[in-house]
Amino acid sequence: MIQTCTIVTTECTDPYHNLALEELLLKSVREEEIILYLWQNSHTIVIGRNQNVWQECNVELFQKDNGRIARRLSGGGAVYHDLGNQNFTFLAGKKNYSLDRQFAVIQKAVDSFGLNTVRSGRNDLTVDGRKFSGNAFYSDGHVKYHHGTLLVNADMGRLGKYLTPSKEKLAAKGVASVEARVVNLAALNPAITPGTICHALTRAMAEEYGVPVITAKEQDYDQQAFEQLRQKYASDAWLYDRLKDFDVKTEIRTGKGLYTLYLEVTEGIIKDVRIHTDRMNPEGIQEAEQSLLGLRYVRAAVEQALLANEAAYPGESD
Repeated sequence: MIQTCTIVTTECTDPYHNLALEELLLKSVREEEIILYLWQNSHTIVIGRNQNVWQECNVELFQKDNGRIARRLSGGGAVYHDLGNQNFTFLAGKKNYSLDRQFAVIQKAVDSFGLNTVRSGRNDLTVDGRKFSGNAFYSDGHVKYHHGTLLVNADMGRLGKYLTPSKEKLAAKGVASVEARVVNLAALNPAITPGTICHALTRAMAEEYGVPVITAKEQDYDQQAFEQLRQKYASDAWLYDRLKDFDVKTEIRTGKGLYTLYLEVTEGIIKDVRIHTDRMNPEGIQEAEQSLLGLRYVRAAVEQALLANEAAYPGESD
């Protein structure tokens, strides 16, 4: 049972700092506590745990424009962050972790500005059919987190300029461009700012959980462990994935997401494989790669192996 809601807010807008603090909070959350972490990144692209950075965004252009690229722990797709984008993370032990309650907090906060939000699919929140929040999830043993974005007054031009999602992915969602799917909350109610939405989220936490809401500073947590995590997130080893000269590149879509497979095939047998995917559950991808080794390269067999892996590693909403 949750006895305390803790609010942690950082003023830092460096993505490596913020992702490191997020993981530190995950390692630090107490058994009867839920943490709401509020943070912003400046001019950043954040990719999912199992994505290929080169495939998801225009790396050279973005870096030329002084942007920073970061990789998070959770699955899902690439997102653009600027200071018009408010990020949140709910962190709790498994027994106190509830997507329904966590989404309720977000919806209560946004609806308090006179809007009517709808939870759409597994990981989106919408107003009038347009997305203002995408969410992703991560589990580490007995603790879990649910994080996402709130588009408040994000630069939509930059969103479309730098992100390069698969045309197949966009077609599957029935849209023509990345900008067409999203809306800024400030365009719907100018009273919504990152500051006002954070206050609304704090109030909604107290209302939803009915327990004391306290604030904590990031300095209250293990700073040595934090620095080690920050170094990890800032490292090229974490950001840039292993890629080699593979013989075959193919894409397979399932109900869970889009898979891009890089295969080394010898005499019709898969000898090496690398999988990049935007599926929400980041777990099990290495096991999926192992399951393809030694298979004859037949699309139906590859699809069957991926579906078996998805069944073995179901996502949050399954």
